[in-house]
Amino acid sequence: MERPPNLAAAIDAAAEALIGVLDSATSQHAVPVSPTQLRVLSLIMSHPNTNVNRLAELLDVVPSSASRLCDRLEAVGLLRRAADPRDRREVRLLPTAAAETLLRELTERRHQAVQAVLDRMPNRVQHELLLALVAFGQAAALGATPANSDSAAVRTA
Repeated sequence: MERPPNLAAAIDAAAEALIGVLDSATSQHAVPVSPTQLRVLSLIMSHPNTNVNRLAELLDVVPSSASRLCDRLEAVGLLRRAADPRDRREVRLLPTAAAETLLRELTERRHQAVQAVLDRMPNRVQHELLLALVAFGQAAALGATPANSDSAAVRTA
C-alpha cells in the first residue's frame, strides 16, 4: 500500500488541531496552575511513589528545578510530600484530593471537547479514525525502547 506523500503533514496538522482543542478546553476551566505544573501533577499521578529525583528525570530537568515546581504545587494545596514507609530518608510526592479532582475535571472537559469535534464527523470516519489511531499507537510502541519510553510519556503528559 502506497502512502500519500502528505500523510505525515496531515498527521502533524491534525495533532496541532487536537492540541488546540485540548488547550481551549483547559483554558476555559479556571486552572490555578501552569501547564507545566499540570504536567507535573499528571506525571506524579501516573508514576506512584515518585520522588523529586525521579520527577526530575521524567521532566529532564535538574532536581532543584523539580523541587521548586513541587514547592509551588504544595503551596497551592495540590501536592504533599511524605516519608516513604520503606525508607524514611526518601520523600514521596503525593497528589492531594484537590489535585485528583482538578485532573479528573480537566480530563472530562478535554474528553467533552474532543467528543464535540468527533460528533461533527460521520460515524464511518470515526470508526476508521479509531482503527488508525490504534494501529499508530501500536506501531509507535514497537519503535519505543525502554530508555526512551518514559521520555515519550513525559512529552504527552
